[in-house]
Amino acid sequence: MTVLFSVLVIVDGWMDGSLGGIEGAQKRVQGTLLCCMLCLVQIPAHLELAGLAHLKGIKTPVAAALIASMVLASGSYWQQFLHLPHALLLAILAICFLAMVAQNYLKNGLEGMLANCGGGALSILYLGLLASFLMSIRIDFGLWPLVMTVFVVKSADIGAYTMGRACGRHKFAPRISPGKTWEGMLGAVLFGVIVSLIFADLGEVMAWQAAIKVMAWQAAVMFGICFAFIGQMGDLLESMMKRDAQLKDSSSRVPGFGGVLDIVDSPLVSAPFAYCFLSLSSSLAP
Repeated sequence: MTVLFSVLVIVDGWMDGSLGGIEGAQKRVQGTLLCCMLCLVQIPAHLELAGLAHLKGIKTPVAAALIASMVLASGSYWQQFLHLPHALLLAILAICFLAMVAQNYLKNGLEGMLANCGGGALSILYLGLLASFLMSIRIDFGLWPLVMTVFVVKSADIGAYTMGRACGRHKFAPRISPGKTWEGMLGAVLFGVIVSLIFADLGEVMAWQAAIKVMAWQAAVMFGICFAFIGQMGDLLESMMKRDAQLKDSSSRVPGFGGVLDIVDSPLVSAPFAYCFLSLSSSLAP
């Protein structure tokens, strides 16, 4: 799935010219395919999260919450050419929230209003707001930092699983995810740092312009360490929701992986931290 995502993002960059540093590419609308993918993924993700909530007796107003999440996730994309006031975007979200309240009232009356709308608000923040940072990374920092972020956190997942299966002994969070170990966390850090360093060099090797560079190797080491941990925290966050619903996987939509939430959990939680990291590293660069 990570490879498919990266191929889509790279094709997206080739289409808008940002992949090869084509002159004038920054003036073009960027991230069209990514925007479509983020919006489409919202559909199964919301259905899975609503399914988890339903097991706890919470009836999430999915339709209104889904629209609000799509608005949030794609907000940076539309700003490229519509230049909408931020207050207008907030107004759209407010309308979606009120529509969520109305949807719940029409379907369930006053019963469960707080719990149902609270579940909807959680789904908007978790799936919509966090996804918006993936779109912002693509537009504000470029193609390779986004691909690097996703590859590092998913490679850390692989490292945690590999090392955990091979020599995992000491449990990391037994009440939330019994399979996670400190040895697995070490594997996550090792894999994260290696992949991060590969991308630090890859940016220089594959760039067509000297100005295109992902980050220095010192920053790449720090990036790999930080996002190995943050990615695992994202996985634990989703595990908390699954354990509360007494499920192993959020769904079985993707054979071998579980549900869509099981795939996107670590990139979603990592996205706002990655945006902050890239903002700080670019501001501190000489």
